[in-house]
Amino acid sequence: MASLGDELRAARESRRLSIPGVSEQIHIRSVYLQAIEEESWSAIAAPVYVRGFIRTYARFLGLDAEDAVARFNGVVAEPGPDLKFSEKPKLEKFPQLGVAPSVWIRAAGIAAVLLVLFVGYDYYRLQKSTQAAILAESVPAAKPPPVAPAREEPRRAQRSMTEPATKGFSVKVEQRSWVRVMLDGRVVLEGVFEPGTQRVFAGRTATVRAGNAGGIVVAINGKDQGTLGPLGDVVERTFTLAQ
Repeated sequence: MASLGDELRAARESRRLSIPGVSEQIHIRSVYLQAIEEESWSAIAAPVYVRGFIRTYARFLGLDAEDAVARFNGVVAEPGPDLKFSEKPKLEKFPQLGVAPSVWIRAAGIAAVLLVLFVGYDYYRLQKSTQAAILAESVPAAKPPPVAPAREEPRRAQRSMTEPATKGFSVKVEQRSWVRVMLDGRVVLEGVFEPGTQRVFAGRTATVRAGNAGGIVVAINGKDQGTLGPLGDVVERTFTLAQ
């Protein structure tokens, strides 16, 4: 059975996605995605952040997120993978260079303070990078999109007047994004699409999930439904189509 990191890497490569491309979509730094695929858990720090990253990454790749987290828990249950910040460095004898021991002790203390500051700053950046993923998981999938800013109304009104009415469920890409469309429970579209891409489907219900919700515009029978959600957010919405 393939390891968790190998399975995530294989799923990403099968979709022809690069690590920087995935990082841009799910807002997790490339260095952490690389560490997950290599199973270098100590490079990501606390297991609670590793679990959040794995859950978001697995869902983006269409894998079972909870199974992935459970497999990680089975690995970290063994001793050794987590960072041990409480360990004290081993002290060596000072060389006989004619310098008082207090000078070395003072230098070691300054180095320790600088190390603590560096670790604290990196930990702060880690919290910032995981905030988007944690917030995305806490928002219900059926959350309605926010009201569009007033400055976008003229553009949307112009699009509705200039484009002909189209029967069916329409998905249009206005900004580059990963998109998955499920029609009546079946995946009919999945991948990373460029601006200008548009697809029309027919069915009873449609579920759309996008990594950049603000770049995806949907319409039902030619009636503009607006964007799927805010720019840069991972959003999933379900639409009931007219019979």
